[in-house]
Amino acid sequence: MSAAAKIPAQSPMKAAIKASTKAAIKAATKPPTKAVTKSPAKPPAKAVTKSPIKANSRQAELLNALPPVRGKLKANKSLADMTWFRTGGAADILFVPADRDDLQYFLNHTPSDIPITMLGAGSNTLVRDNGVAGITIKLGKAFADMRRIDNDIIHVGAAALDMTVARWAAKTGLSGLEFYSGIPGAIGGALRMNAGAYGRETADCFIRAWAFDKYGKQYELTKQDMGFTYRTCAADDELIFISAEYQTVPADKAKIIAHMNEIAAAREATQPIRSRTGGSTFRNPQSGSRGGSQSGSRGGSQSEAQKTEKPIKKAWALIDEAGCRGLRKGDAQMSEQHCNFIINHGTASASDIETLGEDVRARVKSNSGVFLEWEIKRIGEASQ
Repeated sequence: MSAAAKIPAQSPMKAAIKASTKAAIKAATKPPTKAVTKSPAKPPAKAVTKSPIKANSRQAELLNALPPVRGKLKANKSLADMTWFRTGGAADILFVPADRDDLQYFLNHTPSDIPITMLGAGSNTLVRDNGVAGITIKLGKAFADMRRIDNDIIHVGAAALDMTVARWAAKTGLSGLEFYSGIPGAIGGALRMNAGAYGRETADCFIRAWAFDKYGKQYELTKQDMGFTYRTCAADDELIFISAEYQTVPADKAKIIAHMNEIAAAREATQPIRSRTGGSTFRNPQSGSRGGSQSGSRGGSQSEAQKTEKPIKKAWALIDEAGCRGLRKGDAQMSEQHCNFIINHGTASASDIETLGEDVRARVKSNSGVFLEWEIKRIGEASQ
């Protein structure tokens, strides 16, 4: 591939789904038609002046180095309420772009030595207590569009919630994405981790995606470029997904909705969906998980056996066998209902949650010889 073509009570989600669905149905953004687009040569119209309100000296210096934007730039912005765990530190700078042009211009004109971190829906993310250095980017409603571009092909923005996409597709009479109704999170995260549940995964219906690199160059990625494997993909970690196309199958709306209702009932019965949690904490281990690195880092290298073979035993079973069901660290606890979920009962710090997870990994390794890998994305700096 050449750089000029393609490279690498109430459930907490319900309110967000409702708002996202309404906004998405009104959206009229067309999918990109070229693999690469030129970065805007001039600042976007009506660019705003940044103000280092609430910024410390380091953050003020960062703000002064950034280009003018039409979106929102906030210094020292707490990220706790943007994640399902409801804990963690602040972003040095949070950027919510107004639209694609705004994001592309920002990336093209931001000094390359400033670190950039993406934050999606926050359903499978832990923000460490000392916060996130550099720039944290969160895509808003301008990236949550959903459009039917052919009889059975849809285009969706990276910020569209998985559950919203599934429900919109169902109302449109399109099948194949019902499994997304059981996955909290947004399309960008689903692409990055090949999200799946109930017998299907993102790779099964994916056609292509569009992404920006850290310099603002846009790329189109095919399924081959994405290199999907179990709960990860081979796309460069620095790529920022902005939209994707999916293959669907026209079908009876009533049958699609009935299937989604079955998925919802299964989640309700087996998962602590009404709690502060980050979803599945660890990936189901693949063959080859015994021995080797203990880093447990997200998106790390895998042996060929790990990439191609099915899980040997589910993570929850290994956790249960190691006696970790209900294990606590302060207000962080392995769920009694589904012991591959960590719950924040109210005051758990990010350190409490991560320490509990590492304790579980150590106990599972001691009991079964299996290294569990984190599925939760951990970002930022740990407290000392």
